[in-house]
Amino acid sequence: MDNNTQGDTIDLYGDEEIIEVIDLNDMDPEPDDLADDLEDIDFEDAGNEGDDEGWETEDEMEAEQDDSELTFSKHKGSVFCVSLDPATNSMAVTGGEDDKAYVWRVSDGEVLLECTGHKDSVTCAVFSHDSSMVASGDMGGLIKVWNIETKEEVWSFEVADLEWLEWHPCAAVLLAGTDDGNMWMWKIPSGECKTFQSAASQATCGKVLPDGKRAVVGYEDGTVRVWDLKQGNAAHVIKGHDGHRGALTCLSCNKDGSLVLTGSVDGFAKLINTATGKVVGQYSLDVGKVKPSQHDGEPNSIESVGFCNILPLVAVAYLDGTLGVYDLSSQVMRHRCQHEAGIVHLQWEDSSSVVSTCCLDGALRLWDARTGSIMAEYHGHSAEILNFAINREGTFAVTASGDNQSKVFCLQRPDR
Repeated sequence: MDNNTQGDTIDLYGDEEIIEVIDLNDMDPEPDDLADDLEDIDFEDAGNEGDDEGWETEDEMEAEQDDSELTFSKHKGSVFCVSLDPATNSMAVTGGEDDKAYVWRVSDGEVLLECTGHKDSVTCAVFSHDSSMVASGDMGGLIKVWNIETKEEVWSFEVADLEWLEWHPCAAVLLAGTDDGNMWMWKIPSGECKTFQSAASQATCGKVLPDGKRAVVGYEDGTVRVWDLKQGNAAHVIKGHDGHRGALTCLSCNKDGSLVLTGSVDGFAKLINTATGKVVGQYSLDVGKVKPSQHDGEPNSIESVGFCNILPLVAVAYLDGTLGVYDLSSQVMRHRCQHEAGIVHLQWEDSSSVVSTCCLDGALRLWDARTGSIMAEYHGHSAEILNFAINREGTFAVTASGDNQSKVFCLQRPDR
């Protein structure tokens, strides 16, 4: 365990104009109702398949700075993904290049479950809604589900190359997207299966909406589909003039699932009304231009997007290191937060206007979206951070890095 001093944080809150808070309709479904509803779905049984001497350089000294509270170093290769268990936020699961996933305790790093048997890098690892199970998926398409308490593998299945993996928000149902364009949905542990087929274009990203009845999937050809999980059909297809001009890289929904924000390699983020399937907004670094800014002849790809829960703001992270904070309705950029390297992932805190980013330079940063100012910066990784997760209270973050390590950072703020 590495237990080092915490990085300084700076109070950059100032007197700001009051922004109207969105009144999000409380549409949280009842778990029992949704579970009963899913019983009506017509599933088909698919089976269960050398040390340098002398003075240290500035880079070397910076690499030695470690602001983390704990380092998890069981992985023998790059750590690609990390998730926190939704029930208690006390367990993390990490997946890596060593073809393994580990479930471990955030407080002390103790391994609770080692997920073995994969044949390729584990790029997806997620907990079920009640934290009783964990699913791990590798690049080759082998998916395994484990019971955390008994440490037993309860289900496995092999699909085409895996793009994404996600649990239903309140039922023991697992969904996945593959590079052959399919979205799969399984009941766990029975393995009863339903497939949602589309044209032969990779299903690059996907998310189950909070109502538990629909899923939004983005594809390599720029298309977005809103799927009805019960009926098995696409309720809406956004393509052509309304769609993206390049592959979808990421998507996120607001708290009640009425809006979805999609990001693409084409440099645009699109705001979609999930009830109508209409594009109701578009965000770009170059507002009013037909094409976004170019970098070495290529569009500035969007890597991550997200909604603020308490203010009418969205955040868009670009490959060139720009974090754009936009007004939700007017699509005007309020703040441009520049990073020294490309941004990999962003996450808003659940109940504040703080948005966090991880970067190819190995740093984790917290930004005040009201002012566009940086609040804190955390170092400790010697390679890029590929993913991170923040707990509900916003008090700690768990990272996954190309340096074969996962770290826990305590996020101290002056207003806490």
